[in-house]
Amino acid sequence: MSSCWTAAVTGVGQTEFSSGSGRSQSRLAIEAALLAIADAGLNPGDIDGIIPYQIGPPAEDLIAMLGLGDVRFTAVSHLGGASPVAGLRTASLAIAAGQAEAVLMYVARNGRSGDRVESRVTQQVPGQQFRHGLEHPLGLSLPVQTYSLMCRRHMLDFGTTREQLGKVAVTMREHALLNPHAQMYGRELTFEQYVTSKPIALPYLMFDCSLETDGASAIVITSAERARDLPQPPVLIRGVAEGHADSADDLSARNPIYGTGLAKAAPRAFREAGIGPADVDVALIYDCFTFQVIQQLEAAGFAPLGQGGAFVEAGEIALSGGSLPVNPHGGLLSEGHLAGMNHIVEAVLQLRHAGGDRQVPGAEVAAVTGWGDLGDGSLAVLTN
Repeated sequence: MSSCWTAAVTGVGQTEFSSGSGRSQSRLAIEAALLAIADAGLNPGDIDGIIPYQIGPPAEDLIAMLGLGDVRFTAVSHLGGASPVAGLRTASLAIAAGQAEAVLMYVARNGRSGDRVESRVTQQVPGQQFRHGLEHPLGLSLPVQTYSLMCRRHMLDFGTTREQLGKVAVTMREHALLNPHAQMYGRELTFEQYVTSKPIALPYLMFDCSLETDGASAIVITSAERARDLPQPPVLIRGVAEGHADSADDLSARNPIYGTGLAKAAPRAFREAGIGPADVDVALIYDCFTFQVIQQLEAAGFAPLGQGGAFVEAGEIALSGGSLPVNPHGGLLSEGHLAGMNHIVEAVLQLRHAGGDRQVPGAEVAAVTGWGDLGDGSLAVLTN
């Protein structure tokens, strides 16, 4: 399949990330969208496709506020945090089929000052009959509780340690200290601070958990041919796939419990791109929690099953000296949580060699993962 080869990310834009934006989600979306459109060297009227996130301002809001006269393609993926990466495929297919020429994708949220995670999950997590009838009455109501079960099982099966979880948290913070855009920029995190932070849902402590963020991220996708005439170096979408875990609507019935859709999606995306995990220069891993980095490193093929913790502990995900730098921007744990759209933005910046102090030298291939709901997964392979 070669459809994704015809598309490229040509523009990116982000607002500041904060704990209090002081403006509406629609305003944030417009700000990021205008930045991405300008970065692509286009005008708002050039946009004829829109892919919004499943929670937040709908496409119609941006059509009205941008004054778009003829948007002929819209779509919404319902994979939670795996949606933005999966949306790269949707946009690519629309462009290949002639249904759109310039597609805008965005995530905008007041995730700290507005609706918090406990209200968002009731809108998007599948299997609500299980959630409300079986889990909520027993106090199992938040992603941190659900995903902590996966982490504990992995610890029992493979000996994954507290130190390895902490290594993820501290490494992401070290990367964020090189990124002035990060929410946690200028705020060092030591292992001692990590290990003494308050318990949230054991084994997860406070710094095992991603940030709640106000802000917006947006990208523009066009055909690769059109991208050659635009001002920014095109970032080619070489392969994208999505996958859904077994028992996709219920974690407790899953065997193994830590299996995800990424294990299905990753081989398809790499096969479509014609490369493998060993060819990746920089990885943007959906780090909603520290263990989910370890889990996805294994599921995507960067580390064997059960050895993701050792891979992290050896420093392989660090910008300095690591064989696979992960989340140079600081990720959801330390840059900000925009449902992974900011991971796509960072991948583009890395492949443009515009990462500043956090640039991975000579980066030519980036892999971006998405994680959503109860283990939906997506992976995109991008090249310059």
